[in-house]
Amino acid sequence: MSNKKSLLDYTLRLADGGLILGHRLGEWCGHGPVLEQDIALTNTALDHLGRARSLYQYAAEQFNQLPADQKTNVFTSVSIQNIISSGASIDEDDLAYLRDGWDFRNELLLEQPNIDWAYTVARSFFYDTFNYFFFTALEKSKDASIAAIAEKSLKEVTYHLRWSSEWVVRLGDGTDESHARMQKAVNELWMYTGEMFIMNETDTSMVGEGIGVDLAAIKPLWMARVRAVLEEAAIDIPADAWMQQGGREGRHSEHLGYILAELQFMQRAYPGMEW
Repeated sequence: MSNKKSLLDYTLRLADGGLILGHRLGEWCGHGPVLEQDIALTNTALDHLGRARSLYQYAAEQFNQLPADQKTNVFTSVSIQNIISSGASIDEDDLAYLRDGWDFRNELLLEQPNIDWAYTVARSFFYDTFNYFFFTALEKSKDASIAAIAEKSLKEVTYHLRWSSEWVVRLGDGTDESHARMQKAVNELWMYTGEMFIMNETDTSMVGEGIGVDLAAIKPLWMARVRAVLEEAAIDIPADAWMQQGGREGRHSEHLGYILAELQFMQRAYPGMEW
């Protein structure tokens, strides 16, 4: 994989994670348990979407600079292929609304349904903890655009982590009902956490270029933080070490299809529509 293709793939993965989790959290808008938390979670969703937009803009720049013969092998989407064939450039909206499910590179954890408040909290907590250490390291990226996005994102992620950590403790160390729900959410989502630390060809290339993050280096930091919060919440870490994977290679659960069907409907039903 060329360095340009690796950087594009890396940028898209980060963008996809923000878009999909932002969409999931946005589903709580108007449905939160109390008004204050409804607003807090909606603002968090917007943080993820804002980061995704910045990354999609950068990814579109990278794609448009590729030689013509390389562009046809990046995405399978017929809609994007038609744009390429016309000689036009793509933008961040095309990357969000016109790619097919197998072109998305987000982790499987992020597309899992909300189920209830405890599931939403657990999913956010696992990913917020990862993001905190990931973006802390990514600030040192040799790619100026990536480093700038990481610096801005870290300020938001620091708040996200504090919010989700507090809710893990609040539910885990609360009533019998809230404790049971928090434990169940952790048990069922734990198998999706391992994928965040798998180093694939893209990661290896980006680390070698001084652009990306060594995921093996941040895994023990993630584990220590997660363990400390779960212990405070009186929540047990699942003993099963088996982990799901595949999202970063475009192999997703059925849940992503439903997300994209809702997210992409308007653009696909009315191509080229502008507000």
